[in-house]
Amino acid sequence: MQISESRYDNMIYNRCGKSGLKLPIISLGLWHNFGAECDYSNMKEMIKTAFDNGITHFDLANNYGPPYGSAEISMGKILNDGLSKYRDELIISTKAGYDMWEGPYGNWGSKKYIIASINQSLKRLNLEYVDIFYHHRMDPETPLEETIEALTRIVKSGKALYAGLSNYDGANLEKASKLLYLANVPFIINQNRYSIFDRTIENNGLKLKSKKLGKGIIAYSPLAQGLLTDKYLNGIPDDSRIAADGRYLKRDVITRKKLEQIKALNDLALKRGESLAQMALRWVLKDEEITSVLIGASKPSQIIENLKIINKMDLTDEEIRIIDDITL
Repeated sequence: MQISESRYDNMIYNRCGKSGLKLPIISLGLWHNFGAECDYSNMKEMIKTAFDNGITHFDLANNYGPPYGSAEISMGKILNDGLSKYRDELIISTKAGYDMWEGPYGNWGSKKYIIASINQSLKRLNLEYVDIFYHHRMDPETPLEETIEALTRIVKSGKALYAGLSNYDGANLEKASKLLYLANVPFIINQNRYSIFDRTIENNGLKLKSKKLGKGIIAYSPLAQGLLTDKYLNGIPDDSRIAADGRYLKRDVITRKKLEQIKALNDLALKRGESLAQMALRWVLKDEEITSVLIGASKPSQIIENLKIINKMDLTDEEIRIIDDITL
């Protein structure tokens, strides 16, 4: 695989909290379009297109696919197919915390599950280490100390360079951060859902605590599962995620009020000379606490379209106020 020599000419890289690691402002997530049934040549071209344009960070989880594990297998194949020679230029992350295999040890946050997960993930990826390993979600039953001990062992064994937390709230982030600090483990980043339509991290303390503790935030679902695109301006198209797979975005989300909000946001984006998706990504990146946004893509052209935000103007205070008036 031959990567463009100009790959670093335009991308912007943000420091991840107070750590030494920088991430591109746009990262590529391999959630739904890198499974076993996906076209390999298209997957490979998406990775190449991203890296050609300075996207160095590729985000996975043990159960991404479908089926579970297949996204990591796909990434491992692409690495073996010429990308591995650039390994030291890449940030590859994965996670464990959601349902992965049968029985009582294939889910949540026990040490048994997390240690087994990293070992499985490294085999599927054909890597000696990942750059960031996340606990994927808070576990209400496993003691936090046990989960943190697992992350500590993974980092100190060299299987991950940095620890991360995903889908934590502010209070549990602070507790985990203290435990990881006492264990001398470089915990640098939180991965959480964040978009114009989902302000949860503003309300549960995560965003504020991250700033206070000097931790980065990488935002997933910045386009609200496609709601913050022009796809739903006129209702639900036949080829939409809602029509094809209603597990993650329900049909009843598209209310009359939601459509009015989407249209009003789209009008504002057009006044800025950009698409609704581009404005939505720019909105997520407006605050210094946000290190990067995670995009998904089903074809290379979507990645190119999202990359155009690099050359767009920041949102003005008045535009941010208008967006709040529309959505809050």
